[in-house]
Amino acid sequence: MTKVAIVEGDGIGHEVIPVAETVLELLHPEYEYFAVDVGYHRWEQTGCPCADRDVEALKMADAILFGAITTPPMKDYQSVVLRIRKALDLYANLRPVVGDGFDIMIVRENTEGLYSGIEESGPDRATTLRVVTRAGTERIIRKAIDLAKQRNGILTIGHKANVIKSDVFFRDICLDMATAAGVQFNDKFIDALSLDLLQHPDRYNVVVTTNMFGDILSDVASYLVGGLGLVPSANIGDRYALFEPVHGSAPDIAGKNIANPVAALRSAAMLLAHLGDTSGSERIETAIQKVLASGIKTLDLGGTAGTKEFGGAVIKAIKREKNRTVLSRCYRLY
Repeated sequence: MTKVAIVEGDGIGHEVIPVAETVLELLHPEYEYFAVDVGYHRWEQTGCPCADRDVEALKMADAILFGAITTPPMKDYQSVVLRIRKALDLYANLRPVVGDGFDIMIVRENTEGLYSGIEESGPDRATTLRVVTRAGTERIIRKAIDLAKQRNGILTIGHKANVIKSDVFFRDICLDMATAAGVQFNDKFIDALSLDLLQHPDRYNVVVTTNMFGDILSDVASYLVGGLGLVPSANIGDRYALFEPVHGSAPDIAGKNIANPVAALRSAAMLLAHLGDTSGSERIETAIQKVLASGIKTLDLGGTAGTKEFGGAVIKAIKREKNRTVLSRCYRLY
């Protein structure tokens, strides 16, 4: 039986993830769903945001639907997201940005770089070690090359090799492997790339870069489609896979029923595609588009619908399509 772990996390995660879970249950009632409770709220209650048993529970899942997590600016607080990514070795962060005339997949290295977790802090200086390894770079560029071949697109390598030596290392490995693979590619400085991607998104297909740069670039790219409330992501490893909205926990709007659930819904769609159900994945996206086209939108998109109301409209759209599919099959029997 397919097992799906549900992690609501913190803040608006408690509002948007239940919407996405309901859709998954509608499309796949046969899956086994189980909750795993981690996050800042857990730390406030128990002093531990993520225990070893929680990580082990996540490893039992075939896929994980993950909500937003709050990481407070405390030097002794360990990031739950970073811990899970490393524990499950989720080295590839895939962030699709799809709009009118463009279809971009940002491939972000997900386990090292400035998120290495190797840090120290003193009264006069704080230091974070930026780690870029050959093994980490080779596997992320290999993933990006595979995607570029699948999508028949050009691969863009984003870096800052004109300033940072570790980026020279990253760039050279990427260039060598892309050349050997025979894919079309180019490379750009990350700052120039960020501007050009916004001005000419149709020029890009697959973009690969390091951890922090990928985090920033994908957030910037969300502007092209209406903001962070619309962009999903996948965290992929060789054994495990976790799917989460790109947006944060947004504590300032948590509990107000105004958060946009589209990113969570699209993360659920990516989860289904990963499990082999491309039809179910497409049905979620089709339902989202129908609801938006009908004029039902959340506050961030200029509408008035709440999280529950928008989610409810998507659920109704999927149910209607499901009923039509069943009826059409019945008609074909006669």
